[in-house]
Amino acid sequence: MKVDTLSISKRIHAEWQKFVTNGKYDTGIVRPQIAGSWLRCQRAGVDPYDARLHQALDEEGLNRVLNENEKLIKIARPFMANLHKFVEGSGFVVVLTNENGNIMEMFCDNDTLQNPMTQNFFPGASWHEEEAGTNAIGTALVLGEPIQVSGAEHFCQKHHCLTCSAAPIFDANGKIIGILDMSGASHASHLHTLGIVVAATEAIMAQLRIQQKNYELALVNNRLTNFFNTVSDGVIIVDKDEIVIDLNPAAKAMLGKAAQNILGTPVSRLFDYRSSLKERKLAINKPYTDVEIMVDTQDGLCYCLASGEPIVNGRGEITGGFIILRPIKQVQNLVNRFSGYNATLQFSDIIGESAEIKEAIRLAKLTATTTSNVLLQGESGTGKEIFAQAIHNGSAKSAGPFVPLNCGAIPRELIGSELFGYEEGAFTGAKRGGKLGKFELANGGTLFLDEIGDMPFEQQTALLRVIQEKKVARLGSDKMVPVNVRLICATNKNLRQEVEKGIFRRDLFYRLNVMSIHIPALCHRKEDIPLLFMHFLEKLCRDWGCKFYVEPEVIDCLKQYSWPGNVRELQNMIERAANLAENGIIAVRNLPAEVYGVSSHIQPVSIMQTVQDFNCREQRQELVRDAERRLIIRLLNMHAGNVSYVAREMGVSRKTVYNKMRVYAIQN
Repeated sequence: MKVDTLSISKRIHAEWQKFVTNGKYDTGIVRPQIAGSWLRCQRAGVDPYDARLHQALDEEGLNRVLNENEKLIKIARPFMANLHKFVEGSGFVVVLTNENGNIMEMFCDNDTLQNPMTQNFFPGASWHEEEAGTNAIGTALVLGEPIQVSGAEHFCQKHHCLTCSAAPIFDANGKIIGILDMSGASHASHLHTLGIVVAATEAIMAQLRIQQKNYELALVNNRLTNFFNTVSDGVIIVDKDEIVIDLNPAAKAMLGKAAQNILGTPVSRLFDYRSSLKERKLAINKPYTDVEIMVDTQDGLCYCLASGEPIVNGRGEITGGFIILRPIKQVQNLVNRFSGYNATLQFSDIIGESAEIKEAIRLAKLTATTTSNVLLQGESGTGKEIFAQAIHNGSAKSAGPFVPLNCGAIPRELIGSELFGYEEGAFTGAKRGGKLGKFELANGGTLFLDEIGDMPFEQQTALLRVIQEKKVARLGSDKMVPVNVRLICATNKNLRQEVEKGIFRRDLFYRLNVMSIHIPALCHRKEDIPLLFMHFLEKLCRDWGCKFYVEPEVIDCLKQYSWPGNVRELQNMIERAANLAENGIIAVRNLPAEVYGVSSHIQPVSIMQTVQDFNCREQRQELVRDAERRLIIRLLNMHAGNVSYVAREMGVSRKTVYNKMRVYAIQN
């Protein structure tokens, strides 16, 4: 049945006339989308008889909109040109607007621009419903769907001469970013027009999606390229035949060769012939992790951990792979950092002014400038590890790890695996993947072997071999790994006597005893007791956030005790006395019985008496004052005269330090 478009147009015009007159209309004639738009326009106060030109963006606003939508305009322009070719000479105009209904681009015949019917089609013109009434552009923006508006369906009478077909353009998130519209004379209205516009809109959105995907792929590619170029590990990319096709700067630096000398080379040629066949032929048909290999570099062999992964295409075919190389030295440094293998103590942390301790410090400082092995001898608790750390920090290897191992605290059967490490499956209970030994962990730094006199005889032989060859083989492996380690050993035994008894190897003793330093017992440097006492007490004050006063008799007591546990015993005793102190006063009675008992002729003073006459007993506090004076001098020397640092160390204000310097006549 042929539709009488003229009759329909007249009926719609009659309904429009009725609506603008009394707000009524026939729902059987006016489409719901059109009726809804008329109601919105009426509520918005749009004048249906307004014949003025539409509001438009000024030049600055238009330029801003064009810049913001440059990508959309560039993509839509070819599709708009094709649309216009279909309707060229028909008076139709093809329009692209932004999300607010402002025209950004248009295609039309030259004479169309002169037609009063299209006078509101110009760049920047607003076709929003609140400005232009019901129209395909503005109504499509509100509804979010394609629509055709013809003749009197337009709310404003000035547009009754038009037929408009528009469809929204959505971004990847479903947000409207523009409208594509084709408008012409109302008598040329045809439903196919809307179908053409919708098809063009779908093509534009498809192109937008492709461009977005390309943008995202470019971002991913840039990120991967940045990662590839900046990652500290060496990365080698190979094809399916394991020929090198690319490598990153870290791999080039690691191999020490120009890229042109590596590209096109079978990857196996990069690995030293002494690597096993399994290690040299790193297959790319399955992933692997942390395979130990030797890589030829211009500086010699580099021991690395290699991990690899195949590259698979969409059909599941292996097209290549990549290999990640990490020098074992870097892995060791990482392990050392997280395992706390670093030395924090310096020579300035060794407390004492006695001739004996000064001589030990002098020898230790000289030793720090060498690379020779060191043997620290002294009773337990004298501070041998402090000396070991200080020597390490004063040496050329201070940037390397400081790895301690107490030979007396490990079961005999485990010392070998701790020192030299082991391969996977070397013995029952061995960790999967094996374990680095202390020698490898200490590579480039210092290995501190405490209680070396307790090392089992059979392990002494293995230790001697490592010292002589400067190479270590893990248990279960015959591969020799070069190590560059400074060895510092400590013992509380007389190793010469142990040698004579046949308990300690003579040749190992001579290897270790290159630089020998005796750490004096505390009973041989009792003049350092006040200084040590103040040092440990001040540390407690800082840690606990409180202050303590000390009865002068306490120092007298301490100086008469023999200190079999040396400095460690003194430190523990001070903490015990501080815990027992009443009203913040450390008294003689807070000392252990074995310390107090050696000085029975000293009469303890009651706490009340101590509090009452504490400030008037200057002569009896001379020892404490002297210790404080020497502490200030030592801290000033340590911090190059910086009073702020001294005050921070002592837990007092700068003003207090200056006052004490004036009282003690200390020149800075």
